[in-house]
Amino acid sequence: MAAERKSAWTSQLGFVLASAGSAVGLGNIWRFPYQAANGGGGLFLVMYIALACTVGFSLLATEISIGRKTGKSPIGAFRQLSSDTGKKVGLFGYLGYIVPFIIYSYYVVIGGWVTWYLMEFLTFHSAETTNPETLGFFSKFITHPFAPIFYTIVYSLISSFIVYKGVEEGIEKFSKYIMPLLFLLVVFISLFAIFLKSPDKTRTGLDGLKIYLIPSFKGVTFGSFLNICMSAVSQLFYSLSIAMGIMITYGSYAKKDVNLEKSIGQIAFFDTFVAFFAGLMIIPSVYVFMGREGLSSAGPGLIFVTLPKVFEAMGNFGSAIGVLFFFLVLFAALTSSVSLLETIVSDTMSEKKAERKKTTISVSLIEFALSLLVCLGYTCFYFEIKLPTGDIGQILDVFDYITNNFIMPILAIATSVFVGWIIKPDWVVEEMKQLNSPFKKEKMYRVFIKYVIPVLMLILFLNSNGIFRMIGNLFSK
Repeated sequence: MAAERKSAWTSQLGFVLASAGSAVGLGNIWRFPYQAANGGGGLFLVMYIALACTVGFSLLATEISIGRKTGKSPIGAFRQLSSDTGKKVGLFGYLGYIVPFIIYSYYVVIGGWVTWYLMEFLTFHSAETTNPETLGFFSKFITHPFAPIFYTIVYSLISSFIVYKGVEEGIEKFSKYIMPLLFLLVVFISLFAIFLKSPDKTRTGLDGLKIYLIPSFKGVTFGSFLNICMSAVSQLFYSLSIAMGIMITYGSYAKKDVNLEKSIGQIAFFDTFVAFFAGLMIIPSVYVFMGREGLSSAGPGLIFVTLPKVFEAMGNFGSAIGVLFFFLVLFAALTSSVSLLETIVSDTMSEKKAERKKTTISVSLIEFALSLLVCLGYTCFYFEIKLPTGDIGQILDVFDYITNNFIMPILAIATSVFVGWIIKPDWVVEEMKQLNSPFKKEKMYRVFIKYVIPVLMLILFLNSNGIFRMIGNLFSK
């Protein structure tokens, strides 16, 4: 018997928009366009959409069903599953708690960076971000002793306030206003980008659109095709908030009359919609003003270094588009950071038998201490470490590696094996069919949760940790 819920979404729309808001985050805006541009354009798009409709749908269905059926967040949900099945899977719940706990600590730091850049554009100082005399503006900002900390505090307070207000009055209301606005912004900037022309008239937004949409098989080998596939699978984690405990938490707030199959389809659609238009917005813009070489930037470099140069090159419209763009990025970041914090708060409330407001404050203070460590990782705590991926990283990169390359794939493998082979897919199918709701993708779900997802996640885990590269090096000697 599931525990009585203290909170619930007031409508199916509220559940869909809040969940889509969690899914729509920085990964859609600074990772998806880069992956698409460097993954064969339309080839990556087709592969990602196919995976979102199959693998993404199946993992979302599993996590949301676990949440709604148990009525609990990750720790409580897997503890109940341990009790019901006699299988010791309580560790899964703690992993689902640790992931958002670590991610939130650096996500608010990046949110602070976004807030700072938005203020630069709002106060007409955007030229400083690309002025040759202040070259390295982004580096100077993140290594400043006080500015990143201040803006991290500002951003954290906004996220904490929304969670402090609760599920119905905070998260759901915020999502209902912000998500439609985010959709409008991304479509508007995308349409603007398509009709851009370079100053010398040699490149147009339509040329960039072709790079983005038309599949390129030039130089594609079996190995590179697998890499594109793994990049698309990896993007699902960033895009759909999978294996973070978030969808279990949000599922626990869903009422029994919510049609889960329809809702999950809408969540995946909205997330893919924003990711697609993010590529439509960024790839043509960058190509017009910086050519193909500009498309090689990923992560913070794309948003905080490359795009400000693009906005500056746009002339009179640049500052206005920059303001709209950083508002869009801020909204996307907030919807995701709110979902991360809500998962931590929800689990902590259940474990400590505490009320929301005190829990939100205490958790936010602990997270701020961690985010302070991340900020100082670029100044007094600076170090460089070679990660198993081959990249050189600092504290933020280490936190990101631990969660995205290690814990999340393990949790996805464990959950899919547990549902597919131990408690059996019927457990989820029964929840999906509550109140005679149809489950048209039932056959597909059974195949993917038992066979496809465990294998894909294992390959992703091995690939993202450089194990395949290590094996290849051994054989090449």
